[in-house]
Amino acid sequence: MSQTPDSVVRTYIEQHRAAFLEDLAEWLRIPSVSAQPDHAPDVRRSADWLAAKLRETGFPTAEVWQTPGAPAVFAEWPCDDPQAPTVLVYGHHDVQPAAREDGWDSEPFEPVVRENRLYARGAADDKGQVFFHTLGVRAHLAATGRTTPAVHLKLLIEGEEESGSPHFRALVEQHAERLAADAVIVSDTGMWSEDTPTVCTGMRGLAECEIRLHGPDQDIHSGSFGGAVPNPATAAARLVAALHDEHARVAIPGFYDGVVELTDRERELFAELPFDEGQWLRAAKSYATQGEAGYTTLERVWARPTAEVNGIGGGYQGPGSKTIVPSSAMVKLSFRLVAGQDPALVEKAVRAWAEQQVPAGLRCEITFSGATRPCLTPLDHPALQSVARAMGRSFGKPVRFTREGGSGPAADLQDVLGAPVLFLGISVPSDGWHAPNEKVELDLLLKGVETTAYLWGDLAEHWRHVP
Repeated sequence: MSQTPDSVVRTYIEQHRAAFLEDLAEWLRIPSVSAQPDHAPDVRRSADWLAAKLRETGFPTAEVWQTPGAPAVFAEWPCDDPQAPTVLVYGHHDVQPAAREDGWDSEPFEPVVRENRLYARGAADDKGQVFFHTLGVRAHLAATGRTTPAVHLKLLIEGEEESGSPHFRALVEQHAERLAADAVIVSDTGMWSEDTPTVCTGMRGLAECEIRLHGPDQDIHSGSFGGAVPNPATAAARLVAALHDEHARVAIPGFYDGVVELTDRERELFAELPFDEGQWLRAAKSYATQGEAGYTTLERVWARPTAEVNGIGGGYQGPGSKTIVPSSAMVKLSFRLVAGQDPALVEKAVRAWAEQQVPAGLRCEITFSGATRPCLTPLDHPALQSVARAMGRSFGKPVRFTREGGSGPAADLQDVLGAPVLFLGISVPSDGWHAPNEKVELDLLLKGVETTAYLWGDLAEHWRHVP
């Protein structure tokens, strides 16, 4: 009896599992810590290793792209069908710092397998999730009898994600023509849980600022001058108090302009997730939920814009008392943005609002850092449906949909390339990204391999490229 395509994929993966894991372990031994200058040679070695392995996998093009910081890797494997869609896979090969004395049970850069889990820095974030694409594309070819993937397949694996991706947007802009794609697949994310496979449909953007208020040219005596001149610390407190209204909505005029509201279907899908608010609060080390009225906790962190006070200070903060009117005070704010919001317009709105809050006699300085745009792919997008079908086929159960409350460089790809961003990750919350004993569940890692083996054919079948 001839094998079905799915059984061919699973057989191929099982036959090559050991070699795949050996290769991954070899890559994980390279301490590609982008945040530590001493490891710059290791980050370069990691990029060279990956480029060589991608060529060995079958990619006819695999290059190391240098940046002013750490190098990225670009690979391309064209399809023999010119009408096939072009897909760009994004991930990163740099990792967070790690040392045994941080609390690891084993050396962080010496991979070990315990109870069917692979422990090492980068096992889940993000080398494991990048590397499953190598075995996945080969399983795809084995099951289909093809000599090229069913899509034009490209990879961009950056080397500075764990350092804030300072040169990533410039890199994408520089190589925009070669990176052109119909869709971007981000494999630097995760699922709801081992038992609940999910596909993320979007990430929030981020804008950050520091507001400094300057009053007297120096700290002055509160008995001689207090109550008769404006106090920068008082103004900072009033500014923070004015940030939200009584319903926990951001009170900055124009802040919500353009916000893409949740659809009824999206709210239904979020509500179907097995969310335990008590467990979530324990993970948050908090004792009560709070937020914009009319929305659930998941809706607040995934699909609503926010304003947070990250820091506030000014005046004397040592032991005892010092009766002064301080010369200055400061507030640090961050804004999570959702689809439809323009970071430039949000910055303009915040500046206008803050300046209106400051009383005469105080000087206000507002400094914004670089912003990250939000990204969102509609539920009915054909590429998103292909990701969900491929994952459901691999896991043998329905796939649900989530969003990501954080922010990342994936939005730069959407912004520069004009392509929808899709998320394909198999990591689970217990994998411990950035923490001691980071790990990846091997069964889930191989489900990632299987998902990609199905994905390229599904995309080619259901979504044709129209020049």
